[in-house]
Amino acid sequence: MRLFDPKTQKHLISDLGEVVIDEVKKHWAALVSAALEMLGGVFVMAFVVVVPSQVWWLPVLGGAAIIVHGGWRILDRHVDRFVITNMRVFRVHGILSQRIATMPLARILDISVHRPLIGRMLGYGHFIFESAAQEQGLREIKYVGDPDGRGLTIQRVIQQAGLRGLAAQPGGMSSPMPVSRPAEPARTVAPVEPTDAPAPAQDDSWRRMGWLEAAQLREAQRIAELRGEEESPYPPFDPDRTTTAPIDLPRTGA
Repeated sequence: MRLFDPKTQKHLISDLGEVVIDEVKKHWAALVSAALEMLGGVFVMAFVVVVPSQVWWLPVLGGAAIIVHGGWRILDRHVDRFVITNMRVFRVHGILSQRIATMPLARILDISVHRPLIGRMLGYGHFIFESAAQEQGLREIKYVGDPDGRGLTIQRVIQQAGLRGLAAQPGGMSSPMPVSRPAEPARTVAPVEPTDAPAPAQDDSWRRMGWLEAAQLREAQRIAELRGEEESPYPPFDPDRTTTAPIDLPRTGA
């Protein structure tokens, strides 16, 4: 069968990076009728033993013709290939005269999968393509093995090709559109009127205290808070503001 191989690789656009995703051959169920036809030709040729010897060539010739026709149908099914690439789908078929039908992925609008009862039992189905322009020879692809899986493959390739095309456009997915934010309402600030009132005087006598007096004052404030008494007029004790002047202790004589 290599002599009649369709050689689908030579139809690829290799300089543009086209590669084959899947190459679909006819399901073996498409060969059943042709095989039965060839078996019928053998049965016709068997009549040579019962016909008169003068016409022995009639069943031989008839049976041979039937066998050749059945073999031609099997060969025609063998060279019929449906190819899925990353850019298009195309079909190559024909024994003596080869025919090619091509459809870009961007023109495929919908894919329908028809699985008859016998097809569900044997594992095959038929593809029906809906495109922007019905391509000759690609309207219906019959006897496709694993139609659900191959249908998902075509859908996946179409989605990937669409995303690549969108990203290649100016201002596509690579440059997201800026999102405008609503303007914030203007805030009105009331003017501050100047006042001539003098600032309240603060008692800073605690700043002149030594560390011992400040500690005692802090302890007295703490006891007053626990008893619920009125707060002391002195501000809270701040260790960072305590004077660090040296303490002059009285010295006793020797």
